[in-house]
Amino acid sequence: MFAKTVTAALAGTALLATIASAQTPTAIADPASGTISSSSLQGDWRASKLVGLKVYNDKNENLGSINDLIMDKSGNIKAAVLGVGGFLGMGAHLVAVPLDKIKFVNEPVAYTGAASTGKPGGAGGAMTARPPTTTGSTSTAASSKPNPWYPDHAVFNANKDELKAMPEFKYSE
Repeated sequence: MFAKTVTAALAGTALLATIASAQTPTAIADPASGTISSSSLQGDWRASKLVGLKVYNDKNENLGSINDLIMDKSGNIKAAVLGVGGFLGMGAHLVAVPLDKIKFVNEPVAYTGAASTGKPGGAGGAMTARPPTTTGSTSTAASSKPNPWYPDHAVFNANKDELKAMPEFKYSE
């Protein structure tokens, strides 16, 4: 009788341990090693992928790209340094804008209008976000699958002339 009780208790304990190990961990960091699991960072973006990200305005005109991110001593990102104008990174006008004024977008930007003008989006150079296409039971973006580790592009409410008129950002020595 005692053996049956012990066997039942061990089987119950093993069953509960299996259920507990199948649950997702709620702890973000392992206190012993000081590491963070990648599953706890799902949905967060890599700062290295934000640098170089294309920046558009509300009319979907290409303004430039993010050249740098400025953070305070506690690690909070305060500003993005945008490179406006220039050619292949040479002669770009750098301006610092508050990060909370930039909107990040996961959907890709698509060209619209007549392609024969040589400019993106026809004569106006406007682009619009490409709607997802649906094939059968799955829905995917027309050009590529969005990456969970960084957005497709950024949007800042200004035009190139307004950004070029802003004071140039210079790194202090």
